[in-house]
Amino acid sequence: MCGIFGIIDLKGRRSVPLSVLKRSADAMQHRGPDEDGYLQRPGVGFASRRLSIVGLSDGQQPMFNEDKSVSVVFNGEIYDHDDWRRDLTARGHTLKTHCDTEILPHMWEAHGEDMFEKLNGQFAVALFDERKQQFILARDRFGICPLYWTRTTRFGNDWLIFGSEIKTLLATGMIEPKPDRRGIDAVFNFLAVAGPFSCFDGINILQPGTFLKISRGRQGDAAAISEHAYWTMDFPDKGKEARGQDEKTLVNEFESVLYGAVKRRLRADVPVASYLSGGVDSSTVVAMASDILGAPPATFTVKIRDPKLDETEQAAVISRHLKADPTIVPCGSEEIVSNYQRLLVATEAPVTDTSCTALMLLAGKVHEKGFKVALTGEGSDEWFAGYPWYKIDRVLEWLGAISGGTIDAAIRKRFFAWLGCNKDAVAYLDRCAPSAGGAHPFQRFYDLLGASRFRFYSGDMLGELGDHDPYADFAPDLGRAERWHPINRAIYWAGRIHLPCQLLSLKGDRIAMSQSVEMRYPFLDNNVFDFVAGLDPNWKIKGLKEKYLVRRVAEKWLPKSVAWRPKGMFRAPLDGFFLQQRLPYVDELLSEASLKKTGYFDPEAVALWRTKYTELSSHFYQRSSMELGLVAVLATQLWHQTFIDSSLANLPDWHTLAGVERNPRDLAFAEQLPEAAAV
Repeated sequence: MCGIFGIIDLKGRRSVPLSVLKRSADAMQHRGPDEDGYLQRPGVGFASRRLSIVGLSDGQQPMFNEDKSVSVVFNGEIYDHDDWRRDLTARGHTLKTHCDTEILPHMWEAHGEDMFEKLNGQFAVALFDERKQQFILARDRFGICPLYWTRTTRFGNDWLIFGSEIKTLLATGMIEPKPDRRGIDAVFNFLAVAGPFSCFDGINILQPGTFLKISRGRQGDAAAISEHAYWTMDFPDKGKEARGQDEKTLVNEFESVLYGAVKRRLRADVPVASYLSGGVDSSTVVAMASDILGAPPATFTVKIRDPKLDETEQAAVISRHLKADPTIVPCGSEEIVSNYQRLLVATEAPVTDTSCTALMLLAGKVHEKGFKVALTGEGSDEWFAGYPWYKIDRVLEWLGAISGGTIDAAIRKRFFAWLGCNKDAVAYLDRCAPSAGGAHPFQRFYDLLGASRFRFYSGDMLGELGDHDPYADFAPDLGRAERWHPINRAIYWAGRIHLPCQLLSLKGDRIAMSQSVEMRYPFLDNNVFDFVAGLDPNWKIKGLKEKYLVRRVAEKWLPKSVAWRPKGMFRAPLDGFFLQQRLPYVDELLSEASLKKTGYFDPEAVALWRTKYTELSSHFYQRSSMELGLVAVLATQLWHQTFIDSSLANLPDWHTLAGVERNPRDLAFAEQLPEAAAV
């Protein structure tokens, strides 16, 4: 994996100084500590930071076609690049390196905008076709690799700036960081910033499976910018899914597809390690990798210092079975609290799920041991209905069939009462439900989160958000969604929100790459999803047994006790900020003065629930909702302190923590250089 960055003059041809490109590239040096590379053309500058994994000696970026009219900077891996290399060579293209990046400018020549749907990999790409004066920014179909972009006229010109991280955009000095309350609201609805906007005003998240097309006209003319979806998730209509009556054949077919995905992700010119949680997903990946490699890969496991959350004993069972020698990384409240601001600097967004800190420490240990790549099992829970709320929904489905739907409605009403929702919260959750395409299991989970916004938001915050509907931001095809089985409808939202925005960002790329480690996901292989999407939902959750087909494959590779072990959510302690330590910075961030300064939250409500929520130990749902809400309040305040206004608490800002210059001397380069300056 790498980091990419660029500045495009949309109307003129002003040169971008190398100092600006270097400063922004250095702001993401962790993404590519091995080397940097730059492209300077009239009106455009590209930069890359490289983590060398494939083509170690000849993979320097940017890369070009034969006459250098098409240039590319690239973050990610193309797992079928050898196949495309042979295809391109047969078409007459000349390729000079062993690196997967090199196929991209040639793919553009051969296939144009259709190239992205053909690639099996994880990627963020920036491409410049000099002849056409056209730029393409593209992101992989599941959103593994991040890409942000913004448009600014701060210096009286029209600039588009993009990068793998928001810090690279801010490091230019061309953008004044301001909050976007819709991004913050997403944290309280979805546990993550879901896009298409970020928490920063004007900074957009390029959505998974899309590309941005920028066409420059003659000098002085406005550029045309348009966003296009090259791939979207789809499922058969309810009742028309593939039944797969022969279970043995189906198990063997899926085993072959998954084995191929693991094999592709072991292709690298450096050793590949793996995470091992003790659950069925990562354990199956490690077992298959061991078979392919002829020996187990190096494995890494988090040990949460809480007997109720610790999974190391389960992981040890797998290690003994596969004769692996795992590295154990301990983590508890102390590590979470002391590393929390570092976590937010890496993610550039409020983080409510404190287990992200544990995974950041895990990636740090992978890097410390000399590895650049690690496999993990994300995607299995999303594609195979692996979360507890699917079981709850299945029970409600059965009860609804018996009662004609009256029991489901009654339970929903009782659920809102358990959460302590007032009438405004209930009205909000009911109003947003249709935008999700109908009731589904993930909606119930998000209701648990969404209740906190009315508990903690200030009147000004609610007023600014108005009738904002976070589901509608994704512009889902409701006509299609309503025809899907509710299980597939939930899988769609898991794949649109939970997977790219939380698991692949806050628990994946952003924290792993902060430690210079690339994560690879066999369950997110194109072929795996295509196989699973068409299946009858009963192969995903059979009765109340989630991930049924995965478990049937796993029992061929693992002890049955592991293959059929109940799902365990990977969690870390939430209450360390409030119960176990009295932290000065927490009190400063949640003080009345600081809360009034940011304006997001009601100081009286925050003070009340900081005291009161410990009394809710016998009310599981209220306690869970309250803890998540309080941590989200703290995380938002800490994010604001770090990136927007460093006067809230006695803590450093992101410039200090990331080592980025505050007021660069070349800040006004766009004004100072002659209009036609060229490199």
